[in-house]
Amino acid sequence: MKRFLISAAAVAAMATALAACGGSGNDSASGSTSSGGTATVSSKDLGSLGAVLVDRSGKPLYASDQETAKGMALCTTAACTAFWKPLTVTGTSPTGNSVSGTLGVQKRPDGMRQVSLDGKLLYSFSEDTSGQATGDGFQDSFGGQTFTWHVVHADGSVGTDTSGSSGSGYGY
Repeated sequence: MKRFLISAAAVAAMATALAACGGSGNDSASGSTSSGGTATVSSKDLGSLGAVLVDRSGKPLYASDQETAKGMALCTTAACTAFWKPLTVTGTSPTGNSVSGTLGVQKRPDGMRQVSLDGKLLYSFSEDTSGQATGDGFQDSFGGQTFTWHVVHADGSVGTDTSGSSGSGYGY
């Protein structure tokens, strides 16, 4: 009986830990499409950065300079996707509001369907809050791959850091 209780407790703890990681891609922070009727991607004016793309929760969206081949996801390690959350959809195509360019979906190596704009894979930055872009110009390294991240403007152009800081990076 004790063994069963310990095993059940271990399973419950592991389920809680996995849920906290947000691996399902079905929450609004990941930008997944749901029946809510709001756009997967829209634009928002963020002061000196101008009109940038944001997800449903209002978090700015970024693209990596290194992911130049259409649909080629390089941010695939758990460490990378913990900081740079792929914007994903399930079941339907992404929708856009005040977005120039073509929204699409690219299949990631893990099987998830990541939203792209004109072939650029879109991510949110875990350190941002709604309406705040702190990752523009950020450089980091995960699994031997170096990344430089830039906010994506509503017109489809990729931004540059205008805040005067170039973000110290993470290295994993």
